[in-house]
Amino acid sequence: MRNILSAIGLMATLLSASPARGQTPAPVAAGNRSLRALAEEFFAWRAVTQPATTDDVARVERPDGWVPDWSPATLGDMGTKLADFRRRFEALRPDGWVIPEKVDYLLLRSAIERVDWELNTLRSAHTSPKFYVDQTLGSVFELLLQPPPFSEARTRNLILRLESIPSTVRHARTNLTEGAAPFADVALGGLEHIAERLERTGREVVPLLSEGQRARFTAAVRQAGVALEEFAAWLHDKKPGMRPGVAVGRENYERYLKRIALLPYSGDELLQIADLEWNRSVAFEAYAKQRNSNLPPARLFRDSAEQIAATKIHEEGIRKFLAEKGIVDVPAWMGHYGNREIPAYLVALGYPGVFDDLTSASRLGQDSTSYIPEPSPNLAFWGRASAQDPRPLIVHEGVPGHFFQKALSWEQPDFIRRQYFDSGPIEGLGFYAEELMLQFGLFDDAPQSLDMLYRFMRLRALRVAADVKLARAEFSIDDAARYLAQTVPMDETTAREEAVFFASNPGQAITYQIGKAQIMKFLTDVRMHQGEKFNLKEFHNSLWKNGNVPIALQRWEALGTDDEVRKLW
Repeated sequence: MRNILSAIGLMATLLSASPARGQTPAPVAAGNRSLRALAEEFFAWRAVTQPATTDDVARVERPDGWVPDWSPATLGDMGTKLADFRRRFEALRPDGWVIPEKVDYLLLRSAIERVDWELNTLRSAHTSPKFYVDQTLGSVFELLLQPPPFSEARTRNLILRLESIPSTVRHARTNLTEGAAPFADVALGGLEHIAERLERTGREVVPLLSEGQRARFTAAVRQAGVALEEFAAWLHDKKPGMRPGVAVGRENYERYLKRIALLPYSGDELLQIADLEWNRSVAFEAYAKQRNSNLPPARLFRDSAEQIAATKIHEEGIRKFLAEKGIVDVPAWMGHYGNREIPAYLVALGYPGVFDDLTSASRLGQDSTSYIPEPSPNLAFWGRASAQDPRPLIVHEGVPGHFFQKALSWEQPDFIRRQYFDSGPIEGLGFYAEELMLQFGLFDDAPQSLDMLYRFMRLRALRVAADVKLARAEFSIDDAARYLAQTVPMDETTAREEAVFFASNPGQAITYQIGKAQIMKFLTDVRMHQGEKFNLKEFHNSLWKNGNVPIALQRWEALGTDDEVRKLW
């Protein structure tokens, strides 16, 4: 516990500092100082206690020496601290605050409510064996994602996380009093032959480490492998007695939408929005198939070297395209997004998370990396798409998507907006960027890629139904996987991975489609309000700068229109 308190103190110092590139923090109004102080303390605590995740955009930068701690005592302390944050937040009185201050107020409320959601509704530490795979292998995976070299500090932290694994899985046996069998199945799949896989990872990493750290690293790898194998055996024995269901229920899901995602829609309204997009995507796909019926099938890259080279050229071309078309400003300091072949030490781990390193606030200006396999027609959905044309994923994940947006948000002078996270605006903006670039003509030279883009659209629409129905117990994980595989269509492996992730994270799968729909409505409202004075690039510059902020709040701040926000109070 002492280490956690020390780490929180360090994070409070780092988070309260000026933005990474030296911008002057936004002035804080007198009525908002108490909110800012509470937010600084909360986000420092959150950086230490937030669970590790498989999702690339949700990863948080940890303080030096951090290790996961999911002991029963720490879980109890988290509940106590959450109650204290909530009490202090409820004592704030935003009456009379201006709209930007009220936006920040709702962001902090959402962030506090998210912790309550994790601890008391999802209760992943008590219900999900998969949760402990994420906190063990996932936390190690986060440190392995950054390309070499392995600094002394990075290696030390890698060793500490490996050494913490036996403790974490020991606590898992105590905490998992309400285990869900579907999540046990996923965990067991992720732990298959884990000692052997970790050993392979260790052998590949050791030559990259300094001589003085190799022995301790190797011992930590071996001990972690033994502990995870024992945890897998324990899970196998306990699984028959675990409960079959994973749904949070309609009432909890509706609360999530309003209080955490800050969405002015009900679950039923989400399904209606998604149904309209589904119709649109199927129609557009039919047009593209007819238009391109005489074209030969799209060619895959010959090898990863060709794909890496093409991605570099396309990424640089997209940056120029954004500037030439007046879409959004690209700062000169912005790093590049590129591909690397997946190193053997990551291949051995299997799939602990998304194979993207989007950098972090302390690495602003550095290049981002997406790891790729060798091109093949046998690749799963996303890998196969990128091996045909990397531009859709560059646009969504790189520039002007997640990497670009996250970097601009780390430059955000407003402290709370810099630290706040929600997938809704982030994934919505990534999906919006795909269609934006399609409409501007980026893909005019690649008609075969339209089929891919429209399948992406279909998937994002179908994810909404999968998310809502999983949360409301109208779908099992198997139902959702089958639904995605048959209707997108997509390979069964990817479909099941998606279904499991959505069941573990209710509300995440809606973010792409609903976020994009909100941005389109936001743009329309601003365009109609401003008339001929509307400037698309200015709109986009603000949208990307505030890319962490839910769209209903951005719309309120831009227009002063509170019809959506009234539903969230």
